[in-house]
Parts: sequence; structure tokens; C-alpha cells
Amino acid sequence: MKFQALLYFVLSLFGCDVGKSTFVDRIVHDGATSLDSRTVVEAGVARFECLSSASGQCYYTLFPRDCSASNNKVAGCLAKPIRQFAVADGDTRQIAGLRDFRLCVSDENGAAAPGCPVPEPTAR
Repeated sequence: MKFQALLYFVLSLFGCDVGKSTFVDRIVHDGATSLDSRTVVEAGVARFECLSSASGQCYYTLFPRDCSASNNKVAGCLAKPIRQFAVADGDTRQIAGLRDFRLCVSDENGAAAPGCPVPEPTAR
């Protein structure tokens, strides 16, 4: 733990951002939660946690950061997400090397699109 803190300090001296962002997604239908997911991104490593999903899977789609419904590049964004994968209810998946992405999570396969509502990260 001390080594990790020292490493982050040294990297910050060279202008490297080792901040941490947490994204929480919840989908509620008729008062019942159908999806509860948390994603933590720190130092280029993203951890995707499917806390619960009515379908048994959390479906993640990662788009480039500048990919949004108000952006004129939407057609290209839809055609080329950075990554798509599913995580089983109660499981986690960790992926290294991810930076500057827009996250969409759904309890239905293929339901994510660049225009999905994306919460701002919360600092922890």
C-alpha cells in the first residue's frame, strides 16, 4: 500500500493523472430496481461491478468520450464502440488500459447507445 502511494506521488510530479472516478448506474421500473452497477476507474484500470440485474447480466458498452447524441459523429460512434461485454449478476470484470470513455450500461443486450444518459463521475 505504501509503495502504491509513493508511485502515485511520483507520477503526479510528472503530470500523470491518477485520479479515481466512480460511476453508479441504477435502472428502476415500476418501483423495482432492474439493474444496479458500479464502475470504478483508477489509473487506467476500470473495474465493472454488476451488483444486481433482473436479466442476470449487466451489458456494458464503451464509447469514445466525445460520442454523444448531440455530436454529429453519432453514426460513426454507433458503428464502432470501444468495447462491448456482459458481466453476470454479482460478478466483476477488470480491464486495464481504458481511458477517456463514455459508459452505457443496460440490463438488456444491445440496448446501449451513445445517447444513453450517463451520470457524472462521483469522486471517492
